[in-house]
Amino acid sequence: MTPTFQQAVPKRRPTTVLAGLFLLMPSLLLAQPPAPNADPYANNAAPGTEEFPLAAPAGVDSNASTRAPAGAANTGVFDLNTWRYGDAFDSSGDATIWNPVKVKLTAGGKVTGGTIFAATDPSTYCAMANAGYDFIWTEMQHSQRDWEAVSRMWRTCPHAGAVPGVRVAYTDEREIQHALDAGALVIVVPTIDTVEEAREVVNWTFFPPLGRRSNGGGQAFDRAMWGAVPGGYRATANDNIVLILMIETLEGVQNAAEIAKVPGVSAIFAASGDLGNFSGYRRGQPDYERVVNIVHDAALNAGVRLCGPMAWRDRPDFTCFQAGSETAAIARGAALELGDLANTQGPVAAGPFANRQ
Repeated sequence: MTPTFQQAVPKRRPTTVLAGLFLLMPSLLLAQPPAPNADPYANNAAPGTEEFPLAAPAGVDSNASTRAPAGAANTGVFDLNTWRYGDAFDSSGDATIWNPVKVKLTAGGKVTGGTIFAATDPSTYCAMANAGYDFIWTEMQHSQRDWEAVSRMWRTCPHAGAVPGVRVAYTDEREIQHALDAGALVIVVPTIDTVEEAREVVNWTFFPPLGRRSNGGGQAFDRAMWGAVPGGYRATANDNIVLILMIETLEGVQNAAEIAKVPGVSAIFAASGDLGNFSGYRRGQPDYERVVNIVHDAALNAGVRLCGPMAWRDRPDFTCFQAGSETAAIARGAALELGDLANTQGPVAAGPFANRQ
C-alpha cells in the first residue's frame, strides 16, 4: 500500500493548536512544489485533499476521445500523431547545462572516462572519480556487479570530480532505466548494429517528447544527487545526458552513417577490440583501419563526437576516450610513485616468496 500523509500522523490526540496545523498541512503541502525525492510516491497527496473539476461525471461517457475540455491545447479527435506536447516539464527556455561532460564534449574538448571494472567498494570508486577523469565508465557489460552495488558507489560521492557514467550490458529498457534512475549522466551502449537499435536506445534514455523514459523516481531525483540542479532534474535531464553508441560489428560499421544521425546521439565509439574481433584483422592492418575510418566518417558527417580507447587520444578527430581500469590505475600509480624502488624486495631462499626475479 502506498504510504499517505494521514497514515504517517502519530495516533494520539493533538492539542488544539496542533490539530489546526494538521488540518492545514495538506493544503500547505499542495501549495508547494514537491521537494526533490528519490521516492516518487513520497509526495502523494493525501486522500480528500484534491478536487477534480475536469473529471468525467460519474456514470456518464464524457466523449473525451472526440471532444476536449475547454481551454485544452489539443482539440478535436484524440490523435497521438498530432498531439502537442505540453509545458509541464518545460525548463522555461533553453535548459541549463549542468553536466560538465556535456559542456566539454559539445565544445570539442577531449573527454576521458576512467573505467571501474571490478570494484564494488565506494571508496575505490570515489578515489577514481576524484583522480582527474571527466566521467567514470562503470562497466556493466562484462562485470558481475548488480545495480544495487553501482547505486551505492555513485551515491557515496555524487559530486566528485568525475560524473557517474556506465556501459550497460545491451539495448534494454531495464538496463538503461536502472542506470539513469541511479544517477548516470553518461550512457554507453555496446554493439549497436542498426538504426532501429539506436532509436530504441534513445527511447529508453530520454524523457518525452524525445524518448519514452518513464518518470519513475530513483536516487537521480534526490536533492543529494541531481534533484536540486537548476531547472530541476526532470526538465533538464534530456539536455544533460550524454549518449554514446558503440560500433563494434560489421553490421554496425555498415550502418554507422545512419546510426550517428539518430537524434539524441552525442557520440559514436569505434570499439577498437571488437572491431578486430568481428572483422578478423588487427590494428594497423589496412582492412582494420578501413572499418575504423568508416566510423570516423560517420561521426564527422553527422556532426557528433568520435570516441575510442585512450591510446587513440592523438588520432585525428577523436575527442572522447575510455581510459584504463581501477586495477591498471593502481599499478601505474604505484610504479610511478616507487620509481627505481619498485620490486626490490629482499631475496629469500625458502617459502612462497623464494626465487623471485
